[in-house]
Amino acid sequence: MPAERISMRNLREILRLHFVFGLGKRPIGRSCNLSHSTVGKYLRKAKEAGLSWPLPEDLDDAALEAKLSEKNKGHKPANRPLPDMEEVHCELRKKGVTFQLLWLEYKDRYPEGYRYTRFVALYHQWAKTLELSLRQEHRAGEKMFIDFAGKTMPVVDPSTGEVTEAQIFVAVLGASNYAYAEALPSQSLPCWIGAHIRAFQYFQGVSEILIPDNLGSGETKPCRYEPDLNPVYLNLAQHYGAAIIPARPAKPKDKAKVEVGVQIVTRWIIAALRHHTFFSIGELNEKIWELLERLNTRPFKKLKGSRKELFETLEKPYLKPLPAEWYRYIDFKRPTVNIDYHIEVEKHFYSVPHQLRGKKVDAFLSADTVEVFHNNRRIVIHVRSFKEGGYTTLVEHMPKSHQKHLEWTPSRIISWAEKAGPATKKLVETILSTRPHPEQGFRSCLGILRLGQKYFPERLEAASQRTIRFRGYSYKSVQSILKTGLDRLPLEEKKEVIPNVYHDNIRGKEYFS
Repeated sequence: MPAERISMRNLREILRLHFVFGLGKRPIGRSCNLSHSTVGKYLRKAKEAGLSWPLPEDLDDAALEAKLSEKNKGHKPANRPLPDMEEVHCELRKKGVTFQLLWLEYKDRYPEGYRYTRFVALYHQWAKTLELSLRQEHRAGEKMFIDFAGKTMPVVDPSTGEVTEAQIFVAVLGASNYAYAEALPSQSLPCWIGAHIRAFQYFQGVSEILIPDNLGSGETKPCRYEPDLNPVYLNLAQHYGAAIIPARPAKPKDKAKVEVGVQIVTRWIIAALRHHTFFSIGELNEKIWELLERLNTRPFKKLKGSRKELFETLEKPYLKPLPAEWYRYIDFKRPTVNIDYHIEVEKHFYSVPHQLRGKKVDAFLSADTVEVFHNNRRIVIHVRSFKEGGYTTLVEHMPKSHQKHLEWTPSRIISWAEKAGPATKKLVETILSTRPHPEQGFRSCLGILRLGQKYFPERLEAASQRTIRFRGYSYKSVQSILKTGLDRLPLEEKKEVIPNVYHDNIRGKEYFS
């Protein structure tokens, strides 16, 4: 089978997770939705190319790909002694012995030996051959598990009486079981991102790894669980310095911690509020957070202390500090640059350099800006506009000579329109003349001319006459007339019609005779 090819965004994330977090091939593969062999292959290529993290700011995607394609024939993998796995397995069963201690002893014997992450990974690979159910251990500050509770909470609209179901977001820290819960209007991406931000604030820090529950749909379409397919969630993780490793489908151990957390929240919070009626999400959250405090301070049955005490003493010191600035929600689009060197974002058109016509670009949308990237290099920042159908055009993005640089010109489009008839020519001229820049009308005009390939020129001409008569001046107007067959009807002069009205209180002409 041919080797997997990956995007440069995925490669950058592989390097970040490897050099910043020291993750091995398998967890990186789960995070980036790649096989561990592919991750290993690109890590070897990066090592041969002398790449590390962070990458140079001037290294765009094209230069990065070129570096990886360079061959380093002199590189040979190092010969490293394998640890004695049987000894490791026996020693781990002794009280107080940890992987860290065993690795330090191994490195004392073999200074050229494997690093800690690889040491642990090799042991787990060997242990699988024993068919043992290994207990999952979580280091302090390492993991935060995230999911939605299966049960929802009804919220009543006080003005209409309509009942909607609020979704319950749950986050649990791995080492202390310290939990956070919140009611949300839906499971949409903005709600999901906002709940993460508030969870980090509640925990007063950020874990190294975020482990959301995985959905089957996450592998085929953009969703919050797939960093490669959802740059918005990845952007959040990068802002807070965390890695994302979704729980694997059909692997219950990956999400056992959050499933227990969801179960506890369901029993001690959702079930406790079953007889209450709530009229807003805010009112529901006030009660949830009140019961959440009770849950986190409730003493353990078999251990000393509570979740909160364990969090304060064990987990909190190891959490990463919150960044100075809050994360600003940024949406993501991947539009194609049209022949008029504009991209369409939320029904508004923004210009980019005309050399990018026909290329795919990445657009990141905040509340007040639109940032456009190509090959991971920012090419323009526009002030965001919410005017539907409007244009935001920078003069420097326009070609110096449209006649020399553009395949389509106003004169060529008008010449094509004239073949259909004088009305079609007049319609095209009107569209081009009413735009701030003629190129902004190319999209509508080319659409009208393509209708001439689907319908006879006589019908296009008749539809253009009707469009001009009623001042439609758009592609959609012509398309609608042709679809409904209005072009076949005679275009009569508009006459004012006064309807006959009969009513007992209206006096006719006979009254005055």
